[in-house]
Amino acid sequence: MTLRYRPHHFLCSLGFRGAGYSDGFTANMARIVGGLRAPGGEGTVIEVTGSADGICGPCPKRRGAGCVSQDKIDRFDAAHGKALGVAPGDRLSWGEARRRIRDNVRPGDLATLCAGCQWLSLGYCEDALAELHAG
Repeated sequence: MTLRYRPHHFLCSLGFRGAGYSDGFTANMARIVGGLRAPGGEGTVIEVTGSADGICGPCPKRRGAGCVSQDKIDRFDAAHGKALGVAPGDRLSWGEARRRIRDNVRPGDLATLCAGCQWLSLGYCEDALAELHAG
């Protein structure tokens, strides 16, 4: 199975803890992230995209291949793409993505990297990043 991901969704998937924009969005995200966390999930291939992806599908903020918050999403994607060394068209496994997160994103970096994200204050992503670094 190959997933399509915007660059910022790598970190969103790492930190996902069941919160979302709507019930449909949350259920879809739980299904996708559950597959990544399941045995063998590290081998899941992800293709990086610069537009709406599998996570965006049921999002109430989605507008075609874009988002009502497109400027913010573009900033997140640019920052996360640079931090992880990924760009649209790249393909990597979830295991490789986790290694890139661990190697390139330090605890505390999310305050800058994800500035403006409504989920940041919940602390889920920072906790997940700390867990990743702890091994």
